Amino acid sequence: MNNATASTAPPAPAGQTRPRAGFVGLGLMGAPMAANLLRAGWSVTGWNRSPAAVEDLLRLGGSGAATVADLRDEPVIIFMLPDLSFIEDAAAGLLEAWRSSPPEPGTLVVVMSSVSPVGVQDFGRAVIEASGGNATVLDAPVSGGTHGAQQGNLAIMAGGPEEDFARILPALQAMGATVRRLGGLGAGSLAKACNQLVVGSTTAALAEAAELAERSGLDVTALFDVLSGGLAASRVLEIVGPRLATKDYTPTGPAKFMHKDLSFVVESARNVGAAAPMASAGTELYAQLLAQGLGDLDLAVVRQTIANLSTTDASHSGTETAKETAR
Repeated sequence: MNNATASTAPPAPAGQTRPRAGFVGLGLMGAPMAANLLRAGWSVTGWNRSPAAVEDLLRLGGSGAATVADLRDEPVIIFMLPDLSFIEDAAAGLLEAWRSSPPEPGTLVVVMSSVSPVGVQDFGRAVIEASGGNATVLDAPVSGGTHGAQQGNLAIMAGGPEEDFARILPALQAMGATVRRLGGLGAGSLAKACNQLVVGSTTAALAEAAELAERSGLDVTALFDVLSGGLAASRVLEIVGPRLATKDYTPTGPAKFMHKDLSFVVESARNVGAAAPMASAGTELYAQLLAQGLGDLDLAVVRQTIANLSTTDASHSGTETAKETAR
């Protein structure tokens, strides 16, 4: 299993050249993903807004770029930034450089962030135009959080031409255990939006159950233990449940991104005429989370949002009712 704490990248086998990639965004997710590429034998040149992350990559055997445009000759350029607007800003100099001198044919730009399925298609057209058709975009968002990134067992959902997916597959397999192509450009982002619909809605439902149970005098850990043995069992309950029960909101992934991701579900549903009542309700709930200033904490903090929306009187009354029932 991959481990992002490796100290050096392995040398290329005799007579072989190590595959090369640029990596833009060395944050909580990007840094271990880039490290796992190094472990798999790739030559990785990274860029990050803060230089400390690039220095960490250098210690692992990678290289650093002063600007994103300096990655213009890399055959693969991976972006792992918070949203598409960040990617477009970071890539502006790169695309300008390509307008002046196009990259080699077959250059791949891989968007591994969670972005709008519609927006990434627009970005794909911009890359094709700027590169004279020599570079194309493949979207490959991930699920699995920081732990999955560190262990190299992310789920990766890709969208783009089959030949592009086949060429980038070894890199994706260095970062993920489950890698699937879902269709053309944007399909990966739509799959990630569906993933977030399930994760965001399930986490909110568990948070609501936890708050209701505790206010009614039940032990939340015991409740979740019972739920895990029945139809309510899920990976979300397994991973997020303990944090919900103990109110541990130490970030493993900022909660603020869930509002963005559920907005993509609503946008995509509108485009095809599909009803999205859960996504719409979730968007409103996570908007409340942002309004409460909780967006930088872990996704489990949605329980605190629900607690803040609840009433003290109801809490006291429910607890007393539970005590009377116990007697």
